[in-house]
Amino acid sequence: MVNQPQGDPSDPQRPQDVDTAEQQPQATVASERGEAPPHAAASDHSADGPARHGDATDAHDAVSSSELVPLSEYLQGIVESIRPLAPIQLSLLDASGCALATDVAAREDIPPFDNSAMDGYAVVAEAVDGWLPVAGEVAAGEDPTVSVEHGTAVRIMTGAVVPAGANAVVPVELVEEDGARIRVQQVPVAGAHIRHAGESVRAGETVLVAGTVLDAASIGMLAALGYSYVSVFPHPRVVVVSTGEELADPGVERSGGAIYDANSYVLTVLARDTGAQTVRRMIASDDKERLRETIEELLPHADVLVTTGGVSAGRYDLVKVVLAELGDVRFSKVGMRPGMPQAFGFIEADPGRIIPCFGLPGNPVSAYVSFEVFVRPTIRRMQGRRDLSRPRISATLEAPLDSVRDKVEFVRVTLRRRDSEWQARPTGDQGSGILRSLVEADGLAEVPTDRDHLDVGERVVVHLLRSV
Repeated sequence: MVNQPQGDPSDPQRPQDVDTAEQQPQATVASERGEAPPHAAASDHSADGPARHGDATDAHDAVSSSELVPLSEYLQGIVESIRPLAPIQLSLLDASGCALATDVAAREDIPPFDNSAMDGYAVVAEAVDGWLPVAGEVAAGEDPTVSVEHGTAVRIMTGAVVPAGANAVVPVELVEEDGARIRVQQVPVAGAHIRHAGESVRAGETVLVAGTVLDAASIGMLAALGYSYVSVFPHPRVVVVSTGEELADPGVERSGGAIYDANSYVLTVLARDTGAQTVRRMIASDDKERLRETIEELLPHADVLVTTGGVSAGRYDLVKVVLAELGDVRFSKVGMRPGMPQAFGFIEADPGRIIPCFGLPGNPVSAYVSFEVFVRPTIRRMQGRRDLSRPRISATLEAPLDSVRDKVEFVRVTLRRRDSEWQARPTGDQGSGILRSLVEADGLAEVPTDRDHLDVGERVVVHLLRSV
């Protein structure tokens, strides 16, 4: 699969998170076609159906297996077509949560010199009999101006450079002080309470590898090594567009046949959860030209375009038409449930800058699951991360599951710990429009394509949606 160029994300005009409902789009941008992965050409007409388990069988479940693109093949094609965004230099605090673009080596030993691990007295371990005169003092941050001779001691603070001649530090709690002299109550061994140069890191040693996501510990290590800026992969800008004449924005009075737009909020939060900057737009219109103009207006602000709705076989599903006109975006029936109808390809966002584009189904659960399966790995790959998907665990079923062959089914489940094993139970009705089933879910249990029924006690892989 040929990697698609992602452009330079370091543009100072990159917008912060934007959240709007669109009624009157204005600006347009000329676009040329990119190249979508060949697997995406399976079909121009798709339809989504509700997930099984307590749900009536949908007519679209009768799709022939020959029409389906295997999920693993479809996902592999997407991931292989994506490459990380161009690296940028960020200050340490701004780089938190980003993945390193290059390995980082230590510029010097850490610690850079032998230093005391305790407040106490630097001594020669073999010469601490009787009373020892205190020859001076060394504070943290000072260069020692005094050395330790046999039979003498130097007061030293935590972190201070160990003065020449000393090979041990006696904690202040283990000495008897009498003015300018001390008596050691417990004889130390050589090296006691001394942190030696290079004990943590040796100069030239690789301490962080490319792809490491920078957290508090790794930022601290970079600071300890003297780095103030670091090369990282930036967080992509994700534009989320929900479409449909039936949509109303929350907070606005809803007319008779309208429904509130949940999908754009779901997808925007999921994108933000990956660290992405986001722009959310709702288009309450089935006017093709308005849809196209709005998408073109948004493209310069996008590293990834995610649309929801309008990719099935409905008469008014115009998103597929517009996306196909703007770039090489193709429509497939993917062997998964929920989320069978999918669109993926590439669109020119600016002259010479091609971005990936996803057309996700309109049912909220289908959109959510599709994001987790396809969009999250894409964003993370653009971020230069190695962990492309959520963590997974193995769990034992507490209730039976019905599925459909030839499709990987993702069942919303709750999890509980019992006898040191995870137990999974479906959240109830698994219809693709039942958002409450996700609210109650801890994860998505994956049912393989060769099974149409799982019994109580069988084990399943569960993709975690939250910490458990």
